[in-house]
Amino acid sequence: MHHVAIDRSNELGWQVRFHYTPPVTRIVYGANPVRELIRARPAEVSVVYLAAGDTGPTLKEIAHLCKDRQVAFEERERSALDALAGDAARHQGVLAVTGELAYADLDQLLDDLEEQKVAPLLVVLDGVQDPRNLGAIVRSAHALGAHAVVVAKDRAAPVTAAAVKASAGATEVTPICRVTNLVRALETIQSRNIWTFGAVIGAAPAPAALDLRGAVALVLGAEAKGLRPLVLRACDHQVQIPMTGRVASLNVSVAAGILLYEVARQRHGAK
Repeated sequence: MHHVAIDRSNELGWQVRFHYTPPVTRIVYGANPVRELIRARPAEVSVVYLAAGDTGPTLKEIAHLCKDRQVAFEERERSALDALAGDAARHQGVLAVTGELAYADLDQLLDDLEEQKVAPLLVVLDGVQDPRNLGAIVRSAHALGAHAVVVAKDRAAPVTAAAVKASAGATEVTPICRVTNLVRALETIQSRNIWTFGAVIGAAPAPAALDLRGAVALVLGAEAKGLRPLVLRACDHQVQIPMTGRVASLNVSVAAGILLYEVARQRHGAK
């Protein structure tokens, strides 16, 4: 958030200097992400830009959706969309300007899950800094039944346009909790009788050897460093994905998908 200093003269001619904080905006691009954003939170969308001259069915559908949800939209030259999304961005001819992502409150989320009497499935990320990895993890979490993704405020990727695009819009419909202290967040999660499983490389049980049918939080670390020792010590259990290749580790988003699938497999099997 940038603070802009502005000089103004008052009635007596004195120079008055104050700080103005402009409103925070967020760019969301790509057909699926924009579609999910309009469906989930239409009131938060300032405007949707559609590529001028594109008469394809996807943009027509999004235009109709904007009309239905009373979201402002207009056509812009594709070069203008390139500039807003970034030259390398694949915006698919559609881009939305919206407000800052509304993060979920962890305690409130856990209260809601207790009230619904469901076995929580959470994904907790320690130091994942690549927005595309974050987006891919949120996408898998949404697809495989996780109730929320928990991230730290510091040393972690924010929900950027790249993260939204990589999630195929799942960031707009999946609760994301941002916490100040990850270890304390794990303590809060454990206080609700949720078992925490830290993903490691080395001597630990394989996912299939663990009972993941109950209340579970999967804790995964940064792309190259893994879980910090303090975070790993805070976990109840450890889990490792067996590998036979020469590469030492998996991409964190791939590892999250594998662990989430094993939870889903066990839970569906239990049903």
